[in-house]
Amino acid sequence: MIVKHINQVIHTHDDIDTETWNSRRLLLQKDGMGFSMNDTIIKAGTETLIWYQNHVEAVYCIEGEGEIEVIGGETYPLYPGTLYALDGHEKHFLRAKTELRTVCVFNPPLMGGEVHDENGTYPLLTAQTADPK
Repeated sequence: MIVKHINQVIHTHDDIDTETWNSRRLLLQKDGMGFSMNDTIIKAGTETLIWYQNHVEAVYCIEGEGEIEVIGGETYPLYPGTLYALDGHEKHFLRAKTELRTVCVFNPPLMGGEVHDENGTYPLLTAQTADPK
């Protein structure tokens, strides 16, 4: 059984802070669940290009307002209670009108230190390729 409080993650190597988002990695590949789960804050007034070529992701908004724009497709509003699932590796922009707080689930699971590259992609890391923290 895994029992964890977010305060055990904040200000550790599993708390990844970038210019547009801050992701607290609660469950990772090392936890053996077959998925990873993050508590992620999208910073107010930001836009992030994202393209998960190597992962599928489900996102549940619990606080704030924003939108997701699928490149070449529709734009959807985000507010508490909204779920979106990127089951087709959709390239998209994530925009936060106010600070957005989300719960994100990834498959395959994240190793922990991933950040988006210039294409908006997380690399597919394994225990052999991950940068040890």
